[in-house]
Amino acid sequence: MAPDELKELKIQLQEQLDKGFIRPSSSPWGCPALFVEKKDRGGSCGLRPLNAITVKNKYPIPHIDIPFDRLAGAKIGLLSIKNREEDIPKTAFSTRYGLYEYLVMSFGLTNAPAFFMYMMNTVFMNELDKFVVVFIDDILIYSKNEKEHEEHLRVVLTRLREHKLYAKFSKCAFWLKEVGFLGHILSEKGVAVDPSKVKDVLNWKQPETVTEIRSFLGLAGYYRRFIKDFSKIAKPMTSLTKKNAKFVWGPKCEDGFRELKKLPTTRPVLAQPDVTKPFDVYCDASGRGLGRVLMQEGRVIAYASRQLRKHEANYPTHDLELAALYMPRRYGGTISLGQHVSYLH
Repeated sequence: MAPDELKELKIQLQEQLDKGFIRPSSSPWGCPALFVEKKDRGGSCGLRPLNAITVKNKYPIPHIDIPFDRLAGAKIGLLSIKNREEDIPKTAFSTRYGLYEYLVMSFGLTNAPAFFMYMMNTVFMNELDKFVVVFIDDILIYSKNEKEHEEHLRVVLTRLREHKLYAKFSKCAFWLKEVGFLGHILSEKGVAVDPSKVKDVLNWKQPETVTEIRSFLGLAGYYRRFIKDFSKIAKPMTSLTKKNAKFVWGPKCEDGFRELKKLPTTRPVLAQPDVTKPFDVYCDASGRGLGRVLMQEGRVIAYASRQLRKHEANYPTHDLELAALYMPRRYGGTISLGQHVSYLH
């Protein structure tokens, strides 16, 4: 580590010792300490060796495509959870200043997100999908009006206190009309792309390898529900990722690349669904791919698209339109499941 990093490491070690998060260790285990800059000055350890032999917790992490109303956010750290005494030596990490071990769940443990998700769902089981959404260590509280919101806040804070979980005040925000959450801006108007989170897409250099194409499409694809005909736009690039395909970056690839970089920055706002009202699904099919648009009262809720399968390339037009109609729900979410839906084309 550089001198400045060693200085910061020493400060972080002392802070975590003072808070009772770590203690000196004589464990036969030992992962290397890594220096990671964080706003809250949290440290990090290279826990890959430990994670590689850990039995994985399969508790489900929810998908982020969830309907929201007005939201207020709070955050709780993983360091609230104590490790079992017999497991503490396994978390040992080595530093320039000695060997230490975690008394609490540390960042980087493979099962930390799943266990925290399980714990938070257990704590808020009665409130989930009524006025609380939990995503690992994020709590979102949503209400129809201020009076209702005040009561919801009281319930959530009471639940946390009952379970001896404490929110860090500097990471809490209350009475918000708009909140950033997992790369999105959520408000009573709908869901929009967070402009501060799309800089990586906007600044991405032209891919020069198949791996770089896949990396770009993976990042841009995070916002595909905001982009009409995402799969069609990306097709020239995905064609280069096929087995035995010759890598030739042509004008169509460049056009698609630029288009996918630009579209998330236009800040499209998707409407929030109202399950008490009917939905409209507009289907589209062509030789380039299949597409659907989920709408309600003239406002777009989500876009979905995919490229044609090899055998579908020979379908006549009416069969392609049926294929678009029967696209699996993973291409459009489950928002309209069990609701009255009109399919149009």
